[in-house]
Amino acid sequence: MFVRAYLRASTQEQDATRARSELEAFVEARGLAIAATYIENESGASLTRPELFRLLGDCHPGDVLLVEQVDRLSRLNAADWGRLRAEIAERKVRVVALDLPTSWQLAIENADDFTSRMAEAINGMLLDMLAAIARKDYEDRRKRQSQGITSAKLRGVYKGRPEDVDRNSLIVSLLETGRSWNEIISATKCSRSTLARLAKRRQSLGE
Repeated sequence: MFVRAYLRASTQEQDATRARSELEAFVEARGLAIAATYIENESGASLTRPELFRLLGDCHPGDVLLVEQVDRLSRLNAADWGRLRAEIAERKVRVVALDLPTSWQLAIENADDFTSRMAEAINGMLLDMLAAIARKDYEDRRKRQSQGITSAKLRGVYKGRPEDVDRNSLIVSLLETGRSWNEIISATKCSRSTLARLAKRRQSLGE
């Protein structure tokens, strides 16, 4: 059994490694070690998460996918969560989350068959519930944000996020030199959505 840690933050401005020490302390307290750590800055509401799927691709049956909180794994809608859950189940990966104490039993390698099956059944139910709560929290925050923007626009005070002109100029320059998106994201710490927007703007200007 290998323990594979997954660390995620939504934007490049956030520190995806923030919970690394907590995950390390958790496994050390159980006499385990983290075999590999997978880090990315991508939205939990999207299935487009290369590091998460690289983790799953590296897993063997019985391996542990360790996260700080269930919402680090998913803020997905029901259909996408179903797809991710199916992938996890097919690979026989155990999801252990620090905010889901019932999952901690799954980090014990020598648990008997009955205990393992009971833990997996209970954990699966609670995992689905927390994933649904995480999605609702995501949708509620988006709704409040939209309402706030609408209110600000009606009052004539909404300015939007100021554009980082220097950084965006660098991104466009890198696009023009043919650098890959992954290279540009690594060099500038921009989000994939920002890069896509600038690439589209550059293409429209060239037409």
